[in-house]
This record gives sequence, structure tokens and C-alpha cells, in this order.
Amino acid sequence: QVQLVDSGGGLVQAGGSLRLSCATSERSFSSAAVGWFRQGPGKEREFVAGITRTGGTYYQDSVSGRFTISRDFAANMAFQQMNSLKPGDPGVYYCAASRYPRPTDKDEYDYWGQGTQVTVTS
Repeated sequence: QVQLVDSGGGLVQAGGSLRLSCATSERSFSSAAVGWFRQGPGKEREFVAGITRTGGTYYQDSVSGRFTISRDFAANMAFQQMNSLKPGDPGVYYCAASRYPRPTDKDEYDYWGQGTQVTVTS
């Protein structure tokens, strides 16, 4: 069982920035694709950004240009830099790991972090 630990959420004003982190002690993490999802109140968990095992990145349209996903293979960590946060961005953010090459559906992910709350005030 791969354990992922999310951190970095918080309260920020609209237009502000946050950096989320995802950490694991599992060395197999480096061979997995990693994604960030978010879930707002009463909403489905939705894909936000992904990074492949070779470092290729891809984003949901609404965050493209504002969010940047990255990973540190040596440290077994992944990150999501979120800039220009908007009122539509809040929710619980989860990192996840997948055996698939470029997954965007939550059902393609095998392991999940516990989530970190992001709140954006206007």
C-alpha cells in the first residue's frame, strides 16, 4: 500500500498563491504518473493537473496558465504551484498516483493522499 501525504493548503485571498506538496516514502512513486484532484462542497472530485513518469504535464483548461505541477524524483515528492487563485478554486485537494501513463479520470488512480483544504476569500 502506497501512502501519500498531502500538505500546503490554507486560506488565501483571491489572486494569491499556494504551493501544495505530496510526499511518500515509496520508491515506486517515481515510476507512477501523479495527479492533483479537487473536490468542492457537493461536487464530484475533478482532475486538475497531471505529470507523467517522464515529467510531461497536462492540465484542466480552467487552471492552465495559473497552476504548475512538478515533481522531484529523488525526493519522491510532487508539487502544485497555484497562482492567481480564484473563488472557483476552493476545495479539498488530493494528490494521487497511477500506473497509467497519462491518466485524467479518478478511476485510473490507484493511491490517494488524505487531502488538503484550500479556501479562497474574495
